[in-house]
Amino acid sequence: MAASELYTKHARVWVPDAEEVWKSAELLKDYKQGDALLQLRLDDGTDVEHKLDPKTKNLPHLRNPDILVGENDLTALSYLHEPAILHNLKVRFMDSKLIYTYCGIVLVAINPYETLPIYGADIINAYSGQNMGDMDPHIFAVAEESYKQMARDERNQSIIVSGESGAGKTVSAKYAMRYFATVSGSASETNVEEKVLASNPIMESIGNAKTTRNDNSSRFGKYIEIGFNKKYQIIGANMRTYLLEKSRVVFQADDERNYHIFYQLCASAQLPELKVLKLGQATNFHYTKQGRSPVIDGVDDAKEMVNTRHACTLLGISEPYQMGIFRILAAILHLGNVEIKARDSDSSIVPPNNAHLTVFCDLMGVTYQDMSQWLCHKKLKTAAETYIKPIPKLQAVNARDALAKHIYAKLFDWIVDHVNKALRSTVNQNSFIGVLDIYGFETFEINSFEQFCINYANEKLQQQFNMHVFKLEQEEYMKEQIPWTLIDFYDNQPCINLIEAKMGILDLLDEECRMPKGSDDTWAQKLYNTHLNKCALFHKPRLSNKAFIIQHFADKVEYQCDGFLEKNKDTVNEEQITVLKTSKKFELLVELFQDEEKATSPTGPPPGGRTRLSVKQTKTRPGQTSRDHKKTVGLQFRNSLQLLMDTLNATTPHYVRCIKPNDNKHPFTFDPSRAVQQLRACGVLETIRISAAGFPSRWTYQEFFSRYRVLMKQKDVLSDRRLTCRNVLEKLIKDQDKYQFGKTKIFFRAGQVAYLEKLRADKLRVACIRIQKTIRSWLLRKKYLRMRSAAITIQRYVRGYQARCLAKFLRRTQAAVTIQKFQRMYRERKRYRRMQAASLVVQCMLRAYMARQKYQAMLQEHKTIIIQKRVRGWLARLHYKRSLEAVVYLQCCIRRMRARRELKKLKIEARSVEHFKKLNIGMENKIMQLQRKVDEQHKDKKAMTERLNSLANSYAVESEKLRNEVERLRLTEEEARNNSNRITTLLEELARLKKELCDTQRDKRTIEEWADKYKLETEQLVAELKEQNLLLKTEKDDLNRLIQEQNQEMTEKMEKALAEETKQLECELNEERSRYQNLLTEHRRLEDRHDDLKEEMTLMVNIPKPGHRRTDSTHSSNESEYTYNSEFAESEESARGAEDVTKAPLDMSLFLKLQKRVTELEQEKQSLQNELDKKEEQAYRARAREEDEQNRARGAELEYESLKRQELDSENKKLKNDLNELRKALSEKSPPGVTAPGSPAYKVVMEQLNSSNEELEVRKEEVLILRSQLVSQKEAIHQKENKQTMTEAMPCMEDVHKMRDAGEITQAYLALKESNRSPKFTSKPVAVSDLMSRIRSPPQDYHALNEDGELWLVYEGLKETNRLLESQLQTLRKSHENETEVLREELQSVKEDNNRQQQLLAQNLQLPPEARIEASLQHEITRLTNENLYFEELYADDPTKYQFYRISLYKRIIDLMEQLEKQDKTVRKLKKQLKVFAKKIGELEVSGQMENVSPGQIIDEPTHPVNIPRKEKDFQGMLEYKKEDESKLVKNLILELKPRGVAVNLIPGLPAYILFMCLRHADYVNDDQKVRTLLTSTINGIKKILKKRGDDYETVSFWLSNTCRFLHCLKQYSGEESFMKHNTPRQNEHCLSNFDLAEYRQVLSDLAIQIYQQLVKVMENILQPMIVSGMLEHETIQGVSGVKPTGLRKRTSSIADEGTYTLDSILRQLNSFHSTMCQHGTDPELIKQVIKQMFYIIGAVTLNNLLLRKDMCSWSKGMQIRYNVSQLEEWLRDKNLMTSGAKETLEPLIQAAQLLQVKKKTDEDAEAICSMCNALSTAQIVKVLNLYTPVNEFEERVSVSFIRTIQIRLRDRKESPQLLMDTKNIYPVTFPFNPSSLALETIQIPSSLNLLFLTRV
Repeated sequence: MAASELYTKHARVWVPDAEEVWKSAELLKDYKQGDALLQLRLDDGTDVEHKLDPKTKNLPHLRNPDILVGENDLTALSYLHEPAILHNLKVRFMDSKLIYTYCGIVLVAINPYETLPIYGADIINAYSGQNMGDMDPHIFAVAEESYKQMARDERNQSIIVSGESGAGKTVSAKYAMRYFATVSGSASETNVEEKVLASNPIMESIGNAKTTRNDNSSRFGKYIEIGFNKKYQIIGANMRTYLLEKSRVVFQADDERNYHIFYQLCASAQLPELKVLKLGQATNFHYTKQGRSPVIDGVDDAKEMVNTRHACTLLGISEPYQMGIFRILAAILHLGNVEIKARDSDSSIVPPNNAHLTVFCDLMGVTYQDMSQWLCHKKLKTAAETYIKPIPKLQAVNARDALAKHIYAKLFDWIVDHVNKALRSTVNQNSFIGVLDIYGFETFEINSFEQFCINYANEKLQQQFNMHVFKLEQEEYMKEQIPWTLIDFYDNQPCINLIEAKMGILDLLDEECRMPKGSDDTWAQKLYNTHLNKCALFHKPRLSNKAFIIQHFADKVEYQCDGFLEKNKDTVNEEQITVLKTSKKFELLVELFQDEEKATSPTGPPPGGRTRLSVKQTKTRPGQTSRDHKKTVGLQFRNSLQLLMDTLNATTPHYVRCIKPNDNKHPFTFDPSRAVQQLRACGVLETIRISAAGFPSRWTYQEFFSRYRVLMKQKDVLSDRRLTCRNVLEKLIKDQDKYQFGKTKIFFRAGQVAYLEKLRADKLRVACIRIQKTIRSWLLRKKYLRMRSAAITIQRYVRGYQARCLAKFLRRTQAAVTIQKFQRMYRERKRYRRMQAASLVVQCMLRAYMARQKYQAMLQEHKTIIIQKRVRGWLARLHYKRSLEAVVYLQCCIRRMRARRELKKLKIEARSVEHFKKLNIGMENKIMQLQRKVDEQHKDKKAMTERLNSLANSYAVESEKLRNEVERLRLTEEEARNNSNRITTLLEELARLKKELCDTQRDKRTIEEWADKYKLETEQLVAELKEQNLLLKTEKDDLNRLIQEQNQEMTEKMEKALAEETKQLECELNEERSRYQNLLTEHRRLEDRHDDLKEEMTLMVNIPKPGHRRTDSTHSSNESEYTYNSEFAESEESARGAEDVTKAPLDMSLFLKLQKRVTELEQEKQSLQNELDKKEEQAYRARAREEDEQNRARGAELEYESLKRQELDSENKKLKNDLNELRKALSEKSPPGVTAPGSPAYKVVMEQLNSSNEELEVRKEEVLILRSQLVSQKEAIHQKENKQTMTEAMPCMEDVHKMRDAGEITQAYLALKESNRSPKFTSKPVAVSDLMSRIRSPPQDYHALNEDGELWLVYEGLKETNRLLESQLQTLRKSHENETEVLREELQSVKEDNNRQQQLLAQNLQLPPEARIEASLQHEITRLTNENLYFEELYADDPTKYQFYRISLYKRIIDLMEQLEKQDKTVRKLKKQLKVFAKKIGELEVSGQMENVSPGQIIDEPTHPVNIPRKEKDFQGMLEYKKEDESKLVKNLILELKPRGVAVNLIPGLPAYILFMCLRHADYVNDDQKVRTLLTSTINGIKKILKKRGDDYETVSFWLSNTCRFLHCLKQYSGEESFMKHNTPRQNEHCLSNFDLAEYRQVLSDLAIQIYQQLVKVMENILQPMIVSGMLEHETIQGVSGVKPTGLRKRTSSIADEGTYTLDSILRQLNSFHSTMCQHGTDPELIKQVIKQMFYIIGAVTLNNLLLRKDMCSWSKGMQIRYNVSQLEEWLRDKNLMTSGAKETLEPLIQAAQLLQVKKKTDEDAEAICSMCNALSTAQIVKVLNLYTPVNEFEERVSVSFIRTIQIRLRDRKESPQLLMDTKNIYPVTFPFNPSSLALETIQIPSSLNLLFLTRV
């Protein structure tokens, strides 16, 4: 298909734009061949005409389909051109918040200027081991690809990171190194990966600085080689640096900073060890204040200094060396402040005793005199002599700056060398991965030598990049057997030759530097003569002779020649270096310059320059000539660049191009013009051009068939997919040059995929229209018929209603007209009469007013005339006096002006003498004339002096006259002012008298009104009192109701708090269990490490050991705190018989000792933790106590309520008299008999008071009981209850304190009296608050209540009560604090006692039973004695408490005596059983002897029969074995047992039953040694087999089941009542009788936990490869999701091929797990926990991959996931595992799938999403929405505004910011007791187990 055929109506194209670079537009009509204009409509609706180039006729670029926008790989786009690339990057960056995008082999990284949560350890783990195309683009994917290729291809790798300053190069390189350090680990115990990462802070501090474009810009290039050994673990690293920007040390532009290390030093200047440097603020130093931006927002330089010093320590830079570095850096700062003054135009001087130079010399260890001299002088050498010449100030300043830059460059190189030494490995390096962090292409307004070198380096890198891309394209075509035609690509070799070839720019520059009088101008002329008009890439600017232009691969750059020579030579004053070398006090300084050669300057000292470049030199070889040290900067840079290119060419490169989206550092802001400029410069567009020149779009046959099956007819579909695709393509695309068929892929030229997508979309659109047409027709016809029927019915009813309304309207209209007529007549007549009366009143008042106004006007006019007469006379006199003064003053000014003119003439005449002097020729005449002139001037001067004196005298006289006149005028003015003031005073007096008259009249009216008002208020007061009486009754009812509500609320609150606390305790229990099990895992790892080390030591001493040998662990090994000795395993081949018997008890005792030691350490840790908690509590209490003292009792404890009630009780007793008086007052105001004793109201009040007191006593007892329980068991709840049970008593007391006058006390008294009428007036805070509200109500007239002075008595009583309550509160607070302290001490002592008891219990377990009982009793007696003595001392002052303690002590003694009696009974019973067993043993021995007799003898001697059937009936469920057979037992039953045969043929758990039956016999014979050796051997044997076959699922599952069964047997037959209640009577007879194996139960429980964790890991390793493929990639429902076009990095196909995992694979594997565990007899509860853990892993891995794969976030994929989850749920139902909690673990995945399918447009949708996705975090929800990608054109993307709405709604969520789920999380496991119903005596031992040496007993 021709490209022009795609330009049809509605086709979308890109047109150039000045601001946005490219704008999208839509064709308004079809394009026809030959059209010169295109009719377009922009996105904003503007219609434009686009003119085509008449020469090229190139049409505008076509837009890609919407479903291709936002692709991970730019090569997946159908149209590959600049606007498509720019738009795709913008959409991903702005809308999806994705900063990484693939472009073929290049990773494009856009700096977000914001911290993103995509670099954590969980993300690293997610990318580890993944193919590069299987996950979303990421720097970790590039790092993983390079790491994988290094291991697979055994070839070194390089990651080349480039870009502009501020684009994020350093951060990208840092994250790549972090990835290598995390996934590889180090091969030694020196933590090399930490050192590699620690080099970053050091290099950033000395090599990075703030610029206008970047706050942390790298001002040097670096190439870091990370070395790996043969196991691909990090063993070391090496760093090479390029082009350090030394000029930044001495100069910074505005809004920039020097290197970070200087500001870190200044920020840490107050540290004691740095005070010797005499530093201060950064603004105090010239080298750090020029940029006027010493602080970076969000960066703490002092904190960064700590990190830098820590990194130096980690890399082996000792503290003395660090201080030496800081001394040098501080000296550089002080050197910059050295002031150099100009002595004259050719010399300069440093002022004597310069403070900064003195500090510099002290720090450097040099003399002040030498340094001050050579700062201002230079030495010139000739063939015969040496001259010392002073230099001017400018050159001296430049020489000072050059010295500072040279010192810093040397220090930089020294630090890099030491970092490399610290990172260098002693082990041979097998391979390496290099990370190149280098500057990108640069072009500024003024470009100098630095930009030239940077762009030269980028030319070399671009050439290498182009060749690599071209090579990969060629390999792909050859692999697929596609005809290869050479593709033209840009080769920048001519530009490189222009720079580096013979007679090139660098060659001419070096030649000019060697010339004695070389300059920038002569060098520029040489360039023009050599290359102008001869090289097409070299140009000369039109308006400049000191610049040249080079056409680079990215753009044209104009370079200014000024400074090229000086920067290329990079000289420094030799004498200054010599002074520094002579330092004897500073070894580091001498070390810096020990290899320094003399710097020569052919043309003399430099005139100074702004920029210096530093290139890190390689080490010199012995015998090298001094000529090597005179290399120019350009030559050194060319050599180092060539070495870098050789290194890169020897490695496999990986490219990362960093893009800076805007220059203002705004987060997620995209500037298209800046972005496209960088895309052109970094080679991305060149990659696209190379790809587009061939066949950029590539599809596998299966993917093409799945995507475009819609375009095929049924007859076109063949069994051979390749032939089907060939036939379809031949029909769809006629031009066969547009595609090619490879071996596995179909190759398309640019635009063909878009054409196929257009055909597919058209086909789907036509089908949709047909479906919509039919459905809409049916819906509309159905709607029409329904509406027609409804309309007819409505019309019928409406028409009838309208007719009735019309008749009613006509009747009402006629009536209304009649009413209106009469109404209007009446209203008009009334209005006329009212207006007539008003007019008469108005006329009367108006005429009176006019008459008064006329009189007032006449009076004012007469007075005004008199005033005007007086004022005008005074003004005329005043005007005359001022005119006279002005005339006199004017005369003085004119005279002064004339005198000045005269003086000026005289001065002009004096100046004319000088001119005359110059005109004269003869000297003698001049002298005579001058002498005469001088004499004349003397005379004139004398005359002028006399004249001036006369003028001064006359001026003094005139001044005196004028002064007298002014004084007279002032007196006149003051007299006039006094007269006017007197008039004003009289007027004011008149006004005041009028005002007083008005006030008097107003007061009179006010008094009259007040009298009337008072009368009304008195009447109202009586009414209000009556109403208040009713209100009080209402309040009584309200108070009763509130009391009940508060009781109910308190109950509910306590229940809720109890439920929350229970839930919290359960969570804490699970967390504690999880921590414990993690410790067991760590213990097991250390145990394995210990065994491995033992095996290694055995091999070292050449002692052969049997068993499986493991490789060295990659983890660091620490000695385990305790281990189980496997003596049996060690002695298996070397010792037999008695040696085993003697060693086994030692093993067990050692085990118990180690276990006891672990227990002691844990107790010690717990005690230290408790002590820490106690200290924290004490500090907290101290703070709380201070707050209490400040805020007046704000923190009450748990029993505060009961104490407060006691206070209220005492208060009530003291206020009984007041109550009596209140009753009297009430009786006086109320009818007699209402409140008398015995009356109904009185009885109600007293009954309620008594009931309140009784209830108060009950509450006291309950609070005391609760307090004792909470203090001892729930201290945390105790603290919470302190806050919850605080009453409102203290605010009430504060309110009482605020009542300062009698009025407030009166109000309080009345409120209290009214509240006493309520039945429960003393018990509720609500009543108190109502009381205080009444107290604050407006005052009333209560004078009638104070007839007998009872208010004063109440006031005094309240004051006394207040003082009493305050004293009681203080006393109670102190007693409560003391009691709390005592309780905490008691709690601590109880904890210590508990720890001590545990230690004694562990010791007693090793004693015989008799000694154990005696020892326990002895310890108990000792403890009680000590406790008794302690409590006697404690309660010596309180007999009541001591008596209570004595009673509890007696109870405990009685309990102990009862326990002792029980023990005696048990001993007697055991002795009887022992005698019985002894008799049975004798009988068995006799019967054993009879067994040796032959059958004939038995017949002959019937007196000794042997009853064999009786022996079988009396089996006791025990197995007897000999001690020497113990090794056989372990070997046959554990080590050599095959789980599959046992699980299929024998009963589940048979090995556990056999071991327990053997253990029963050992217990039966009371052989503790045999018990210990058997248990130790069993545990070690299980560990050994699990270590040997730990990767076999069946083995691990089998021994998990048997270990749990063995543990259950130990519990079931332990003899404990809690376990025996599940047994049969026969099973209870089989309980262990002599030994308590509780400690071994704990050991076996720990072993079971370890086996469970190992089983989970084995199952996870089996399931892990299946999860992503089966849950995400495989299409369980075929045809729902189509395959989108992919780019160069192909993803795993979702079509099920051979070897691809599907959901059925996962279900089959789960079935296998479940059936195996059931066959092994695993406990059902344990199976549920295992399945729950597996489902969690499936959900977590699936969700994590979904969050990292943009192609999986679509509507159809959500449907696939939900279907897959439903299949898993169905599997759970089939296995009856729905109650296991496994389904709940899939909830995040289910919600993510629902999120992909729900509607995402309106605010209601956002609300629904927020409520639905409660199992997903905010970050996960936003990530899924950002990644959502339509697969078809009918779907819509999620708008940015909708995502912001979601973020706003979810911002209050408190959750972890982690994006991915933790796939390593393992739920804590529990082993519920599961007793067996199997009788031990019925168990038969099969012969296949080879256990014939066991005998049933």
